[in-house]
Amino acid sequence: MAGLTPMEKKLAEYKCNTNEAIQLKLVRFPEDLEDDNTTFNPEYSHQVFGDDEVAFGYKGLKILLYYIAGNLSTLFRIEYTSKVNEKFDCVEADDVESKIREIIPPGFCTNTDDFVSLLEKEVNFKPFGMLLHTYSVHNEEAGEDIAYQIYKADMTCPGFREYHERLQTFLMWFIETASFIDVDDERWNYFIVFEKYNKDGATLFATVGYMTVYNYYVYPDKTRPRVSQMLILPPFQGEGHGAQLLETVHRYYMSSPTVLDITAEDPSENYIKLRDFVLVKLCQDLLCFSPGKLMQGFSQEMVMEAQQKLKINKQHTRRVYEILRLRATDMGDAEQSRSYRLDVKRRLIGPYKVYDLCII
Repeated sequence: MAGLTPMEKKLAEYKCNTNEAIQLKLVRFPEDLEDDNTTFNPEYSHQVFGDDEVAFGYKGLKILLYYIAGNLSTLFRIEYTSKVNEKFDCVEADDVESKIREIIPPGFCTNTDDFVSLLEKEVNFKPFGMLLHTYSVHNEEAGEDIAYQIYKADMTCPGFREYHERLQTFLMWFIETASFIDVDDERWNYFIVFEKYNKDGATLFATVGYMTVYNYYVYPDKTRPRVSQMLILPPFQGEGHGAQLLETVHRYYMSSPTVLDITAEDPSENYIKLRDFVLVKLCQDLLCFSPGKLMQGFSQEMVMEAQQKLKINKQHTRRVYEILRLRATDMGDAEQSRSYRLDVKRRLIGPYKVYDLCII
């Protein structure tokens, strides 16, 4: 801070990193409110606070956004130790409250007592829509298997519209280029993951993550579901829920004769890795992907069977083929290794050969 005037140094102390200031919680029990271990922070806040991800005008700024774990009823409160004085410092603090109000729906709590009262009613919350899949994950800390369920919902489910308004706010903090969707468009499908847990002898549900899928029309009588948004909330990341969700959604659309194939909108690298894992798992049981067939090279049989049985397009089928062939290849064998490398090379240079033919 060398070279700054005394006033500039003073005002610099009133800049707060909003990724650190925003404190998120998924609350199951009243004691969670005071437990720092249940707090997590955003990865991004630039869509709300600008590219610098800074709020000016406060010292010790805390932006509390606490959600009841199941229905996501919200507590929103702002705390700080000091605020710039417009009269004496001749500057104005950022209106943090209005920025947050732009993305969270109305009806939130502003005091803890009201929030705890809503928490006591959480036993009445049940997941929305149709149950598609149930699975369990072993929890080392608890020493037991935790049950999870995946549901398909839509805006006709009572209460789901309001629930989704609260759920989608997490996108702003964990997806770099997130935007809210038009929920009045009936071509959207929603898939939500819930954890089942016990509280005082009752079975309750906690929100784990969700996915939105848009059903595009394909002439003359098909649809192409496109994954638009997918988020597993931070307390549940790294436990395999993303793979369970994506596979469940894929299997749901596989059963529909009107679906041509399943795609994704601007997939991230992490999503592509996840999709590779799921599609390899689905394809490896097909006869056309047996080790003997793999060593014969990529075939039209693979394309047709993956598309007809699993709704996988040609590009994704090729990725699956290369992954499975690599697994079947003895890379210590010079001939097998060379054959695999040449096969990948032919795929890479193929588009350039077509381009050369077009300009001759």
